Amino acid sequence: MSATPRLSRNVRALAAVSLLSDAASEMIYPLLPVFLSGVLGASASVIGGIEGAAESTAAMLKLASGWWSDRLQRRKPLVVAGYAIASALRPLIGLATWPWHVLVVRLGDRVGKGIRTSPRDALIADSTEAAQRGRAFGFNRAGDNLGAVIGPLVAWGLLQGGAIPLRTVFFWAAVPGALTLLVLVVFVRERTTTAEPRINAESLAIGADGTLGTAFWRYLVVLLVFTLGNSSDAFLLLRASQVGVPTAMVPILWAAFNLVKAVANTPGGSLSDRVGRRPLIVAGWVVYAAVYLMFGRASAQWHVWALFLLYGLYFGLTEGVEKALVADLVPASRRGTAFGWYNFAIGLGALPASVIFGLVWDRVSPVAAFTLGATLAVLAAVALVTLVPAPPERV
Repeated sequence: MSATPRLSRNVRALAAVSLLSDAASEMIYPLLPVFLSGVLGASASVIGGIEGAAESTAAMLKLASGWWSDRLQRRKPLVVAGYAIASALRPLIGLATWPWHVLVVRLGDRVGKGIRTSPRDALIADSTEAAQRGRAFGFNRAGDNLGAVIGPLVAWGLLQGGAIPLRTVFFWAAVPGALTLLVLVVFVRERTTTAEPRINAESLAIGADGTLGTAFWRYLVVLLVFTLGNSSDAFLLLRASQVGVPTAMVPILWAAFNLVKAVANTPGGSLSDRVGRRPLIVAGWVVYAAVYLMFGRASAQWHVWALFLLYGLYFGLTEGVEKALVADLVPASRRGTAFGWYNFAIGLGALPASVIFGLVWDRVSPVAAFTLGATLAVLAAVALVTLVPAPPERV
C-alpha cells in the first residue's frame, strides 16, 4: 500500500499562518461577548449587530479580492496585506471604552480578513492536486483551529496565572500576529494557475470554459440558506455564561471546542476525497441542527461542555469540505472569483443571521432563536441533496 503523498510546502506554510493568526484572534474572541456585555454594557442585539456588521464587511472584500487575484494572476500580495492589517488592528480592542469602539476595530480586523481569505483559499487550491483537495483544505482548517486552542489557553494563563487585566490580554495578541507575517513572507510562494483538466461530464451545470456553472450558483444559494441560521458563535458563549459557566473558564471551553475541530478537520477532508463532498456536508449540517436544538434547552454547565464538543464535530465534517467542493465545481482560472463569491454568500448572510438571532433571543427566548437556526440547517441539507449535483471527475 503506497504512502499518502505529502502536502505541498504552501499548504503546510499556510496552515502555520492560519494557526498563528487564529491564536492571536482567539486570545480575544471568546472573551469579547463578556467584555461587551459585562464591561461595556452591550445587549445581545448590539453584540449581534457588531458581529454581523464585521462579517458582512469582510464578505464584500472577499468577493473583490478573489476576483482581483484572478485578474492579477497573483495571490500572495493580497494575502500578505490582509494578514498585516488584521495583525495591526486586532489588539486595539484593549483601548475600547464604548461598544462602538469595538465595532470600529472589528470592522478593521475584518477588512484584513476580507482582503486575504479568497486569495489564500485559491492559493491552496492552486498548490494541491484534485485528489488531495479535501485533505488540503481540512489541514488548513486544522491549523486554524489548533490556533484557536492555543489562543484561549494563553488568554486563560494570562488571566489566571499572571493576574493580567482583560484589556492587557488583548494587547498581547500582537505577538502571534507578528509571527504570522514572518512565516507568510518567508515560506509561502506564489503559484501559477495551471490549465484546467478536461471535465468528464455531460452536464453543463458544472463550470467549464471559463464559466462558474449553474451547480456552483445553486450551491451558493443553499449555503446562504444555511448561513441565515448560522449566527455568530458569540451567542453560544453568551448562552454558556447564562447557564453558569464562569468567565475564567470560557477560554478553556473555547479551547476544548477548537481542539475537537482541529482533530476532526483533516480526517473529515480526507474522507470527502474518498466518498464525496455532499455526504460529509449533509452529515455536518444535521449535527449542527441537533446541537442548536439542544443548546436552547441546556440547563447545566455539563450540557454546555458536551454540546460545544459535539459542535466541534460539525466543523470537522464541513469546514474544509465546503471549500473543496467550491474548487471541484469551477475551472482553475476562476478559483479566486469562485472563492470570493463563496465567502461573500456566507458573509452576506452573517449580518441578518446574527441580527435576527439577537432579536428573537431578546424578544421571544433563547430557545426560539436556537430552534430557528436548527430548522434552517435541516432545510439547507435537504436542498443540497436535491438541487446540487455531485461534481464530475476531472481527468
